[in-house]
Amino acid sequence: MLITKKENYILVTSEEENFTEFYKKFKDNFGYIKDGHLIIHISKKISLENKDFLLFLDIAEEKQQNGTSFVIVNSVIDIDNFPENLNIVPTLQEAEDILEMEAIERELGF
Repeated sequence: MLITKKENYILVTSEEENFTEFYKKFKDNFGYIKDGHLIIHISKKISLENKDFLLFLDIAEEKQQNGTSFVIVNSVIDIDNFPENLNIVPTLQEAEDILEMEAIERELGF
């Protein structure tokens, strides 16, 4: 797992061979990365099931309540199978766009 601090967010990129290993490292490092906007880029090399993505649902809800954004980048999964409050997009650019849109919504009081 690679953690990169960007100007407006923290980018977590998977380098592991399987999801279980990635998720364990993510949870181990969450205390370090929990403050601020977070984008997780999960490699399409990792085999995933819908239940794997749902493990992030509580984190997404917690971050939303704290006024920060949480976005997952993965181009393989069908996003229609997930709740609306779990932001999953196919590209990093789209993830950055979501961060911008959510910042505007917060400024407007939504």
